[in-house]
Amino acid sequence: MNAHVTDLEGAASAPFYLAQGDECTVFAAAATADLPVLLKGPTGVGKTRFVAHMAARLNRPLYTVACHDDLSAADLIGRYLLKGGETVWVDGPLTRAVREGAICYLDEVVEARKDVTVVLHPLTDDRRILPIDRTGEELQAAPGFMLVASYNPGYQNVLKTLKPSTRQRFVALDFDFPAPALETRIVAQESGLPEDRCAGLVRLAGKLRGLKGQDLEEGVSTRLVVYAATLIVQGMGVDRAIEVAMIEPLSDDADVKRGLRDLVAAVFG
Repeated sequence: MNAHVTDLEGAASAPFYLAQGDECTVFAAAATADLPVLLKGPTGVGKTRFVAHMAARLNRPLYTVACHDDLSAADLIGRYLLKGGETVWVDGPLTRAVREGAICYLDEVVEARKDVTVVLHPLTDDRRILPIDRTGEELQAAPGFMLVASYNPGYQNVLKTLKPSTRQRFVALDFDFPAPALETRIVAQESGLPEDRCAGLVRLAGKLRGLKGQDLEEGVSTRLVVYAATLIVQGMGVDRAIEVAMIEPLSDDADVKRGLRDLVAAVFG
């Protein structure tokens, strides 16, 4: 698929991102229309980089929250803290984004506790409000506020998935691994390794991804391919760079790793 470049404010200073399709155009249109966006796709395919890229292009502040099992609504909204002998209210990242008209990005939102999605609902419809029960405030989102969330549908179990009632509040973009030619360009740009040398790493990554669901729970990410290429640029041998960046992170099973090394040998000779 050909790369598409959208001319938006701040593009020159935006973090590097090479589009696979019209995702930049869709995101910009959603931002203009005050629509929330959901990014779906495997880990390491560029979802977080894409959000940082678009925030810079749109010239909007960005608050990124890495969601986890213990993340609660209070972590996003804020809480009272003791400072200098006084109890003061401190806004959380979501509240700051709502007040400032910034982008709030919730990475792997399904990992957060269930009360988080309840807080998001009034921000993802035409109300665009954030009720803060502890202070009695009902914040109207400032112009420019945008809610973006991501998750990996292929990695979630039945207990950790996004309900249809929540998914249908978002415009959704599906991310996947780039086509080989595009991924080679990305790896070369990010690592500094020449494209002709990156091509073999990308070809190997494609073979490893073919094992997902068989020997591997997850395919090798573009991020890991960049790591391998970066180590090679630093003077590490190709075999060792592949071992530490593209084999060891994928499995702890000795038999599986042995099979992966055989695949490396078949690809690189």
